[in-house]
Amino acid sequence: MNDTPGWASPGSAPSDGQDSGKPDAGEPTGPGGPSSPPKWSKEQPAPAQWSPPSGPHAGQTPPPPPPPPGQGGGWGWGGPPPGGPGGPGGPGGYPGWGAWQGPPPAAKPGVIPLRPLGVGEILDGAVSTMRAHWRTVLGISLTVAVLTEIVVVLLQGLVLNDAADTEALNDPSATLGEITRAMGDTLLSSGVVLMITLLGTIVATALLTMVTSRAVLGKSVTATEAWQDSRPQLARLFGLTLLIPLIGTAVVAVGVLPGVLIALGGSAEAGAGLAVLGGFAATILAVWIVLRFSLASPALMLEKQGVKKSLARSVKLVRGSWWRVFGIQLLAAIIANIVASIIVIPFTFIAGALSGDGVTGFLNNTGDLGWTFLIISGVGSVIGSMLTFPITAGVTVLLYIDQRIRREALDLELARAAGLSDRTANPPGTPGS
Repeated sequence: MNDTPGWASPGSAPSDGQDSGKPDAGEPTGPGGPSSPPKWSKEQPAPAQWSPPSGPHAGQTPPPPPPPPGQGGGWGWGGPPPGGPGGPGGPGGYPGWGAWQGPPPAAKPGVIPLRPLGVGEILDGAVSTMRAHWRTVLGISLTVAVLTEIVVVLLQGLVLNDAADTEALNDPSATLGEITRAMGDTLLSSGVVLMITLLGTIVATALLTMVTSRAVLGKSVTATEAWQDSRPQLARLFGLTLLIPLIGTAVVAVGVLPGVLIALGGSAEAGAGLAVLGGFAATILAVWIVLRFSLASPALMLEKQGVKKSLARSVKLVRGSWWRVFGIQLLAAIIANIVASIIVIPFTFIAGALSGDGVTGFLNNTGDLGWTFLIISGVGSVIGSMLTFPITAGVTVLLYIDQRIRREALDLELARAAGLSDRTANPPGTPGS
């Protein structure tokens, strides 16, 4: 006899004892073998009122027979698949068993599940961070955007507009020297504005990186705490942010240089053609290089490394996933620019209509772009930056975390940091995406 519960017949020997096959002394015997043990009640039910345990009860389907040899199933004992006919939870299945629901989902202590992420989950994680921690995220974005725009408006209204003489660009009779001087003034003004905007973007990126990294663990952080965590790395982040576009610019310059030299040597047409071809090839190479460094910023902020090591970390994380990283970054940039355009363009037209010669003068670049225009357009820029900073920074941080999960099993470390066990964070059979 076996010792499986519910399948041993009355009177069988216990599983841990020895069965000699003979009745003990004092046991009544009958023609069919040993009867009930002496400890049983003398009042037993009539034979017609009960059926042997070996047979199925009324209304109960017997268990499925074992499969033929060599046809084991995926459950380890060769049984039928869960939920199927005769299987656990299926029609006629084993009593008390539930239907198979697939592997349990990955743990999600914060804005993303702790497993490899899909494109939609990365974008949703950035938006969820802004929604779940809106006070901190929008507070940081609004503060940085307002301070940056105040400096830009003051410089443009008090210094740059008066110092820059751009009338020669609209004058057909202007000399080459006047056009060159006007272009120089325009580039100087644009460069100053770009530098100030870049500083604000770096600060916002650093603070929002800290907020997003905590949001992954389901933890909140104040703006003050984010500032304290990111402040030691701000100088390095500034240098890194300047270095990456300089590398791309240098690559393009090297590609254009041979054509320029040939053009200066006397072959203008050949030099121009070579410069265009070299510039096109160098631009593709520059984009490839710059994208390989695109995850250096979160690596620098979260791993507390230097500029050189952060660039190397980014190259390692992007290797083999260049097109995926490119597509996600491009999609995030398109979304951010669309959101910014929806807000900034109406404010720009309103500013042009309320200043100078109206919308016509603004479109023809003949209107008076004074304080009214600068203030109204600045309000639109503040609102646009407040909404786009969290998207761009959040996508970059979550993409960095996703690449580390795929390559370095960062999800286990994140689970421990969130106070989860390894089994809870990574249940058996949890699929990636």
